[in-house]
Amino acid sequence: MSDYLAQVIQDKTIILPYCHAAAEWFAAERARLTALGRMPSYPDGQIAAIAKVNNLILVTRNISDYADFDGLTIENWFV
Repeated sequence: MSDYLAQVIQDKTIILPYCHAAAEWFAAERARLTALGRMPSYPDGQIAAIAKVNNLILVTRNISDYADFDGLTIENWFV
């Protein structure tokens, strides 16, 4: 299974980095939300930041985990 993942899946999957722009966006959002008493989880913030700085739609069943982030486009395909 490991060979399959490395040779087939990994070569065809785009993995976007948690880059400097994403870190800056998340830092600003975390500060804003914390001041409002709604501190986001760190992993959710990183996911949101990667989506935001790459102008992507974040698809998730957990809409509430991302609803407080400013300017993030979210869709739930499971409804």
